[in-house]
Amino acid sequence: DDSGVPHVEADDEAAAYFAVGYLQAFHRLFSMDLQRRVMRGRLSEVVGEATVESDEFNVAMGFAAAAEATWDLVSETATGSLVEAYAEGVNAAIEAETLPIEFELLGYEPEPWTPTDSMLMEKQISWTLTGSFAGLRRAVVADRFGEDRAATLFPRRLDHDVPILDGDETRLGDGARSSVDGARSRFDDGYRRRHAEGAASSATGDEPVDPDLARWLSGFESPTGVGSNSWVVAGEHTASGTPTVAYDPHLSLMAPPLWYEQRVETPERSVRGATFPGVPFVIAGANDRATWSFTNVGADVLDCYRYEVDEAGERYRYEGEWRAFETERREIPVSGGEDRTLETRRTVHGPLIEREGRRVGVAWTGHTATRTTLAIDELGRADGFEDALAATRKFDLPTQNLVYADADGRTMYYATGQLPIRRVDGDVVAGDRVFDGSAGEGEWEGFEPFGRSSWAGFVPFEEKPHAIDPDALSTANQRVIDDPIHYVGADYSAPYRGARIAERLDAGVAGDDPTDPAFHRELQRDVRDGRADQLVPDLVAAAETADVSAGVREAAATLDAWDRRMAADSRGALLFDRWIARFRERVFAPAFDDVDLDETYYPNDWVLATLPADDPVFDDRSRDEAMVAALEAAVDEVDEAGWETYGDRNSTAAITHPLGGEAPFLNYEELPADGSPATVLNYRVDDAVGSSWRMVVRPGEDATAVIPGGNSGDYFSEHYDDQLREWLANDQKPMSLDPDSEAGETVAFRGESS
Repeated sequence: DDSGVPHVEADDEAAAYFAVGYLQAFHRLFSMDLQRRVMRGRLSEVVGEATVESDEFNVAMGFAAAAEATWDLVSETATGSLVEAYAEGVNAAIEAETLPIEFELLGYEPEPWTPTDSMLMEKQISWTLTGSFAGLRRAVVADRFGEDRAATLFPRRLDHDVPILDGDETRLGDGARSSVDGARSRFDDGYRRRHAEGAASSATGDEPVDPDLARWLSGFESPTGVGSNSWVVAGEHTASGTPTVAYDPHLSLMAPPLWYEQRVETPERSVRGATFPGVPFVIAGANDRATWSFTNVGADVLDCYRYEVDEAGERYRYEGEWRAFETERREIPVSGGEDRTLETRRTVHGPLIEREGRRVGVAWTGHTATRTTLAIDELGRADGFEDALAATRKFDLPTQNLVYADADGRTMYYATGQLPIRRVDGDVVAGDRVFDGSAGEGEWEGFEPFGRSSWAGFVPFEEKPHAIDPDALSTANQRVIDDPIHYVGADYSAPYRGARIAERLDAGVAGDDPTDPAFHRELQRDVRDGRADQLVPDLVAAAETADVSAGVREAAATLDAWDRRMAADSRGALLFDRWIARFRERVFAPAFDDVDLDETYYPNDWVLATLPADDPVFDDRSRDEAMVAALEAAVDEVDEAGWETYGDRNSTAAITHPLGGEAPFLNYEELPADGSPATVLNYRVDDAVGSSWRMVVRPGEDATAVIPGGNSGDYFSEHYDDQLREWLANDQKPMSLDPDSEAGETVAFRGESS
């Protein structure tokens, strides 16, 4: 159509997905090949020495083997034949079409696509959203600061009143209710005691976690700030009487975008929305009856283990016996450099990651065969609530906040994904620690790394947090529920976005006028920063009583009059942005420098904003003095850089192509951008993270969407960046299920494969 979105129509599902594979490869082949190379540990083969460590990590983690196990499962289903047809389509395009310019720049040609590669994309997405070594970092902090101080700086629960669920939404059948009551009875004093105390010192053993290993591993996690917004409003509160779902996932921003928009029409489905290149099926979008979206739960689905290892380093002790590591030698080819040989090792829990004599065992729910591809396929064909609920049961990973609505007026929230239940000495425990793997602590019953898991020792589906037919509900990666039946995790976002969405959504629902799609698109553009509401009044008061320069006094006056909106044309937003960065540094740097920990370990901004004035971090300089000193530094920085407004710094210059350093023409143009890490319209210029796709859908009626750039990855296409300005303004285009409503070019596919 006019936005470069393919509309695929076929009388047969396999024919449709052959065409989808062809089209995705035509538009995004380099992105697809790049991602599979990253996950297989073969990036250095084409880019050289710079990515050797990344390749070593990804090979050691065994992502490719996990994808193979998943394909073994999927291949036995009807979905498997569609994935095979998709791979055939990709390879047909590789053979028939001119390769994208990136292959010429790097001087190589892609290998054929396989169904396992599509499963590898599932693992890549899941790792991006759930791969976290937070437990390791917390162990380091507890070792350096002590458990009490660590609990203050890194609380397991942020004190706010806007969880996703308030405890009243869940509606279950009698059988499920009985199961939940039984689960609550098992949520005993031992669990509560261990969860509250953390048991950090005993859980990490006599030897503290090596901070260099923790820092190195943390470098392979998602960029800071990955998250998302979503919400649903029931039909009784909308102008049309139909539920409305709004969604914008916050992921890495790059050229071309992470997401790819497509529509598929067959006798079995009529679906349109966004997917990741390499994945055949629409992940978030709408069919003719329903709509669905996913935001990150922040659940703890990765555990770390320490082991007693023999002097030769060839065996580890497990439950009183010595066991040999499962080993394999892998070659890592390096373009223009010396190839590497890596010996990978595994234990009963999963891969053993080693670096410079330090080691840690890892168990991750993505290391086993997962059914998420089946769930996504079935959601696209869902004919109503019961079909969607059945598909959700199969969504093993990543752990996500599913928000759903359909044309029958049904709405739903469900925390998807497998949630492990851990035990130590018979007690159920939290997973935010390092377990003694030799003693069998914290194991997941029924988990089979690189095989098929029974999921026996995981939270039953009915006992996961959920809400059936909520009137209005929103998610922004904050705490799911105050009093969970089971431990979910502690890696939740600060509640700024969640609080702002809930505030405006509650006001909209309670107002005299029902909400309409324009209301939801406008809410997606909200740039009020809750950090400023907490901090600016104290900053202004401190500056008024301090002996400061005229420039600092003027800056304080600007902040005092500022509307707390992180708008590109705002001077106040610029000053606040630079001030909070300097304030964070002045508050935390002295204490963390003293224990040899860098800024990657600093607490989040909610902790920064809520630390009392008598906290020990203010022993050398009062809170007011730190605030004023930070403002002085911010004014100097702004003056030296020559910035006038927030958009001078907060721009799309951060959104680059993977080869943009060597070929700058592949990058998007530089434009001022609204938003901050704490606003609903999320943009994190320092990490190039933000709203990677936006949509507003009334199921069975109308939908709109926009992507940050263009649907095509072909630099020479008119659709390479044609939505960039619309994305900045959240000027969404129709996301129609009717191809005749949008002009475009029709291409008929012919041949045996189709």
